[in-house]
Amino acid sequence: MHRDLDCRVDRHRVNRRSPMVFAMGVVALSWSLAHFAGCNTIEGAGRDIESAGDAIADTARDAKD
Repeated sequence: MHRDLDCRVDRHRVNRRSPMVFAMGVVALSWSLAHFAGCNTIEGAGRDIESAGDAIADTARDAKD
């Protein structure tokens, strides 16, 4: 084995995500839950997703022109 490798765990250097990333995740999860709670059926969710896709496509077309 390689004796020169330091395999000890450094408890002070734990890889933690920044608070901003955590906050953005909480906001995204909250928005998703609130949004999909408003959809009564899978069909309604499909319409919502389709309209969001159409809006993105329209924006992309406008930016291209």
